[in-house]
Amino acid sequence: MRLLWKAHRMDPITAASELSPARVRQFLQRAYGLDGSVRLLPGENHNYLVAASGARYVLKISAHGQSRAAVELEHAVIEHMHGRAPGFALPRTVVGLDGATVTLFDEDSPARLMHFVAGQPWLGVEAPAPALLRHLGQSVAALGRALADFDPPVAPRSHPWALTRVAEHQDGLAAVVDPHRRQLLDAALHLYLALAQPRLAELPTSWIHGDVNDENLLVDGERIVGLVDFGDVMVDPTVGEIAIALTYGMLRRQRPFAAGAEIVAGYEATQPLSPDEREVLFPLVCGRLVTSLAHAARRRHQGYERTNYFSTEEPAWELLERLLAVDPLTACHALLGGDDGAAPAAAGIDSLELRREREQRIGPSLSLAYDEPLQIVRGSGQYLYDHRGRPYLDLVNNVCHVGHCHPHVVAAAQRQMALLNTNTRYLHRGLTDYAERLTATLPPPLSVCFMVNSGSEANELALRLARAHTGQRALLVVEGAYHGHTSTLTDISPYKFLGPGGRGAAEAWVHMVPMPDGYRGVHKGHDRATGIAYGDDVASVLAAVGGPIGGLILESLLGCGGQIIPPPGYLETAYGHVRAAGGLCIADEVQVGFGRVGSHFWAFECQAVVPDIVVMGKPIGNGHPMAAVVTRPEIAASFANGMEFFCTFGGNPVSCAVGLAVLEVIEKERLQHHALELGAHFLAGLRALGARHSAVGDVRGVGLFLGLELIRDPATLEPAADLAQTLVERMKSQGILLSTDGPLHNVLKIKPPMVLTRNDVDRVLRTFDAELEDLDAG
Repeated sequence: MRLLWKAHRMDPITAASELSPARVRQFLQRAYGLDGSVRLLPGENHNYLVAASGARYVLKISAHGQSRAAVELEHAVIEHMHGRAPGFALPRTVVGLDGATVTLFDEDSPARLMHFVAGQPWLGVEAPAPALLRHLGQSVAALGRALADFDPPVAPRSHPWALTRVAEHQDGLAAVVDPHRRQLLDAALHLYLALAQPRLAELPTSWIHGDVNDENLLVDGERIVGLVDFGDVMVDPTVGEIAIALTYGMLRRQRPFAAGAEIVAGYEATQPLSPDEREVLFPLVCGRLVTSLAHAARRRHQGYERTNYFSTEEPAWELLERLLAVDPLTACHALLGGDDGAAPAAAGIDSLELRREREQRIGPSLSLAYDEPLQIVRGSGQYLYDHRGRPYLDLVNNVCHVGHCHPHVVAAAQRQMALLNTNTRYLHRGLTDYAERLTATLPPPLSVCFMVNSGSEANELALRLARAHTGQRALLVVEGAYHGHTSTLTDISPYKFLGPGGRGAAEAWVHMVPMPDGYRGVHKGHDRATGIAYGDDVASVLAAVGGPIGGLILESLLGCGGQIIPPPGYLETAYGHVRAAGGLCIADEVQVGFGRVGSHFWAFECQAVVPDIVVMGKPIGNGHPMAAVVTRPEIAASFANGMEFFCTFGGNPVSCAVGLAVLEVIEKERLQHHALELGAHFLAGLRALGARHSAVGDVRGVGLFLGLELIRDPATLEPAADLAQTLVERMKSQGILLSTDGPLHNVLKIKPPMVLTRNDVDRVLRTFDAELEDLDAG
């Protein structure tokens, strides 16, 4: 065969090749002894209808480089199917003159000849009757039963079009020229990533045909009579087969959900879907459309001209637009037999009604986010889900540090809650084990723990420790800082006492030092000289105080201050001045600890300092109410003056189990390293946006603690708070949750769950870019 090929060597075949009829006939004569007519068939592959010796065949020629093993697998699955009598016709392989089922068209292009299967392609059916739609579902179920025991002597294979690999096609979005369509495709990818991909690993898998589309399905009247092209056969979630058939079955339909419901009903008549499979059906359809349309966009961009490559492109865009006009809960309901496009009755209480009830029963000072508040009913990983099933990528929740409802953390809480939950007046191994594990993450002098329930409690306790040890009340705080909601903490939080409803001035014992903001502050720059200058401002304030102080409380990175990253040398210099004045240094790590900065576990470590007291909260329990204060032994000894410290729920067995589970997840899933790598990618992408859009004044951050400051004028740095809020609302409409912060309310803060992915970041950057471009044009 190799020698035969060398005698007829021609250019390698690619997906875009156009083969001459003479070349195809020549191959048929030498490989099969057939002499007849050939005609290129519609479709993406090199498939030719052959008429010879009174019979019809289909010659399938693979593109250059496809392995012979893959083609032989296709033959094996067809032979297996013939032995299972699925109820519809299948092609059968013609043996070549050399006795093989697979021959070589050229050196690297396997070919095989199949008997022709008669029938009208589904593509030509203008208005399929309900009976045909149901029979399609029944046929897909029969296909699944026939493949259930297929066990070829090869390793299970995937395929680029597998529904588990949809995310790999996001690069095709850039090839979509029309901005509206690009946004549609991004929205469909978002639904797939949020609603389907996280669940696929738990679903049953099997060998599937993988391409039950409108060209491969053959119809006669109201029945499916044939299925061809097993070239995409793969191992994937079993539900993928019906999802793919559903996608093509709904194309070109006036009422796509009604058509889809008939197909699903036919499938479930003999092969009921599990609840989990039902829930992923709609997002899998979205995922198939993403794959198909991204693939088509790439081919257009690369200059492919064969019209049959794009036969389903326009109908797919039309279907996608109609699907995305309906929320996921309604879409799922409709596909499973509900009213076409109508909302299910049990979709949760109306948000306006819930808001009215809240206003009647909840204090009005408790705010709601967004112009139209969200009714969130579920969380998982980096996503929140509303009462209509719409997913939102959460970029602001640094509380659910290792992901919303992380199964390891949830299981630990459930297990311990079912066993024991009591207070710290009893000996319990969980408390000491957790304290040991927690302090192991800190520099050695920090070794004594106090367990409480919130960051506010922890900061209150930190102030008490400092006063007990120094005997002084006076305290230094940073402009724009926020440390908690209690009376004392409100008094030391300029973010509150200088904000709406605040007194407008600090208490006599509270002394403010300048915010170390190298972009907008009194000292410009991000180098060590700037950091030292800000640190020396602390000395100036101490001189003005003129007496001993209790200490300095400082967020290692300033959150409410606007995602401020202090310049190098700042903490070292500031801490040195405070200690020289007899004060203690309190690091408020409530927002930024536990590996978020990537390079270190604690943000204060970025500047090579060791505080006297460290305050922890928010991420420590991944949503469970807990917090901690860790200090040096001599400071803890000063606090032990005879008055008992007791926190009813602080350090209870459930909290300790949760805290330990969070630390285990951070270590096992390497989330600190993940924050380092992903944060660098995110920061680079945001800086590229800043270079393209004049409204972006500054981009700053470390790890997964990032900020985007919006301005109106680069010369004056006039803040653009209204633009920032508009962008927050527009990103929300695209399924991405952000919020603003900073004294001027013009900083977009980004501090997501640490399980955020590169795909998520890339989507955020694309959406930011599109929205900023739109706002620039406006």
